[in-house]
Amino acid sequence: MAHYLVQVAYTPQAWAALVKNPQDRTKVLRPVVEKLGGSFETAFFAFGEYDIVAVMEMPANTEAAAFAVAAAAGGSIKSIKTTPLMTIEEGIAAMKKAGQLAYVPPGASAAGV
Repeated sequence: MAHYLVQVAYTPQAWAALVKNPQDRTKVLRPVVEKLGGSFETAFFAFGEYDIVAVMEMPANTEAAAFAVAAAAGGSIKSIKTTPLMTIEEGIAAMKKAGQLAYVPPGASAAGV
């Protein structure tokens, strides 16, 4: 399964509701994520640009996107950012593949072109 970093910023109205009734939103969201075939690995409150940071496992990009769209459509978040993650091993495999490519950057001269 694929891993995703999900960063969420709440609206002021959502914060007001949470201050009035503090709760663990992962308990509410867990069944939604599971319906998509995924799971939460971990979640944290944060301060700064995003209020919640979570790592989720999802079967594929389509399910991760479906979660992000559904969350955004709910109206309680002002932004959501989903970043696909790779394991260290996957990253090393990607680097090895990149090292075998004959990529030519824009403006450089390619032999035979």
